[in-house]
Amino acid sequence: MDYTRLQILEDTGYVIVDSYGQAADPQEWHDIEFVDWKSSGDTRFAPLASAYGDMECNGFWNHTPPKTDKDGVWVPKNVAAAPILTRRAQEPGANIGRCRVIELQPNTYADAIYNLHRDDNNRLNPEGTGWIVRAFFNLTDNPDSVMILREDKDDPSTETRIPLPAGAQVVLDTQRLYHSVWHPGAEPRYCLITSYESGPELESWILARKPVNRIVTPPLDQAFAEAAYATAQERRDARARALAAKGADPTFGDGTLRAGGMDEYEAPVEILSEA
Repeated sequence: MDYTRLQILEDTGYVIVDSYGQAADPQEWHDIEFVDWKSSGDTRFAPLASAYGDMECNGFWNHTPPKTDKDGVWVPKNVAAAPILTRRAQEPGANIGRCRVIELQPNTYADAIYNLHRDDNNRLNPEGTGWIVRAFFNLTDNPDSVMILREDKDDPSTETRIPLPAGAQVVLDTQRLYHSVWHPGAEPRYCLITSYESGPELESWILARKPVNRIVTPPLDQAFAEAAYATAQERRDARARALAAKGADPTFGDGTLRAGGMDEYEAPVEILSEA
């Protein structure tokens, strides 16, 4: 027995739908409370829904009792401060797990490549139920920023870069695709990220919004790209050495180096010096 999945994600693992009229909404992300929760890059998160309604962003299975990333409980303080963002998250009508706003500080392409990661969305998720995917609704206008997606973390030929103007809406199978954001802007980027259970509700919402599941990504300057790849690999190697020196397993247990961006669904790990 497998999971209920979205057919539109089978080809590429991502789908872009019509943009949202973000300019018409108040900037509620300035009114909500953020907590220190590190993902890939210099980040903070403001939870709208958490495992049991507390102001925290930990993986649902790191609670008592543990649960899969479904049936999130709304965080009263932030929901009261951001009713429009809450309604946006609820609009697809699908089961919601974690829901939060991310604040990402500006970074480089090398940073983004170093931070490529996949999410552990479906831990404890019973087979026969809906596969958990994630939606990214860009809140600030970041026309020069892109979401980087790769099927193979170390293969640039598998890279897709999705532009992130205000109102961009993307649904990803983030357990399949390595992903991170390259944000060269001068100000922080804000994005609403919601975990949804795949099923007819989410599928209907997507299909009603002119979905596109394949775009053409222009090539980067080869020298620029190769320099970024080399920098990212140097950082991965340094982090692996630092972890090994502390007696920590430098992999996630499956041979994947614990040397790039960490999975948001882990408990935070100690940030080690890369010097």
